[in-house]
Amino acid sequence: MSLKDWLGYIESIHPSTIDLTLERIKVVVERLNLDISFSIITVGGTNGKGSTCAILESIYKEAGYKVGCYTSPHFLHFNERIKIQANPVSDDLICEAFTKIESVRKEISLTYFEYGTIAAMIIFADADLDIAILEVGLGGRLDAVNVFDSDCAIVTSIDLDHMDYLGHTREAIGFEKAGIYRANKIAICGDFDPPQSLINHCESIQAELKIIGKDFAYEAHHDSFDFSIESSFVMNLPLPSLQGFFQLTNASNALMAVKIMEDQLPLTEAAIQQGIASALLPGRFQEVKTNPSLILDVAHNPHAARSLSDNLRAHSASGKTIAIFSILRDKDILGVVEAVSLDIDAWYIAEIQNERAANIDTISNAIQKVNPSAHIVPFKNIQEAYQFASNEVARNDRIIAFGSFFTVAEIMKLIP
Repeated sequence: MSLKDWLGYIESIHPSTIDLTLERIKVVVERLNLDISFSIITVGGTNGKGSTCAILESIYKEAGYKVGCYTSPHFLHFNERIKIQANPVSDDLICEAFTKIESVRKEISLTYFEYGTIAAMIIFADADLDIAILEVGLGGRLDAVNVFDSDCAIVTSIDLDHMDYLGHTREAIGFEKAGIYRANKIAICGDFDPPQSLINHCESIQAELKIIGKDFAYEAHHDSFDFSIESSFVMNLPLPSLQGFFQLTNASNALMAVKIMEDQLPLTEAAIQQGIASALLPGRFQEVKTNPSLILDVAHNPHAARSLSDNLRAHSASGKTIAIFSILRDKDILGVVEAVSLDIDAWYIAEIQNERAANIDTISNAIQKVNPSAHIVPFKNIQEAYQFASNEVARNDRIIAFGSFFTVAEIMKLIP
């Protein structure tokens, strides 16, 4: 089968898209008897996971190590999820991995994400890696990635998202995120005010918790930043190539992990500097066009939307700002809209082509609840909204497409 055939197949064989249990995937992994001899860093959290993974990947690659990186979701091609040396792997490698999974799973049903996670580890096990960076898909404790033991685990931030699965408070969500930490190993937390549940979990498994702002920190300068661990290991580093002040937190999380792993994977300060400066990640305040500006951002929860607002204000435009906005119905739509409402002059809304999509009325009602006088224009789809906005904007205006990976992906399809 082609990769397209395989993806259609694995989408169809499990009764639910999300199934947060580890028993099924554990059995399949045991049957595969994978030879995992490389180091693993696992990265979880509400926001900042992808950026932290990208920075780690870039640093270790610059240091000359062979690096695998598994992230999700993808924008245009499934292969984006599984990279070696920062390059998506081939269709053939993924299809071979799926074939191996199919040969051993027998009576066990796997979700789409579980298939992808196991396939990534099959490919990594055959690639003679030095290190793999694994991004948690949802939560942590019961996420498929958590089947694989890590040498170091990072929780980047804890905020309200995926509440139907993880709980409706930061304490509940913090406990789920903390599930990726391992007993008697160092646990990194990039949240300046971590929930007590996360702290308690680390104590219960005797993990040594390192919290940003307490055990490690950064200090920003005009065109650089300093990173320190307990007042030592100070480095004058270039600002991350990824846009946004919050990226200094993600970079610091990555640097803390690099420091922890230095006995296994030593590297030079030059590699660290070059890795931070060259890390790239699509869809995170990514300006893909100028005059007028087109910015893509996957912000889909209030925490990420507040960061988007900060970025919009830091990169202010002299003209108007048009939002192309769509979001999934299980997100905190009102919270997202509230976070950016003052930054938007016009809302061009459409429904994502996804079974979880919020409909036009739901999106419009949320915007009107926050700002009754908001200028809202509905469209049949994201592409139509973008084409209309492109014809409307002047040179000093900007278009910001956000609300979901799916929203950004639809715009990406239209850009050469």
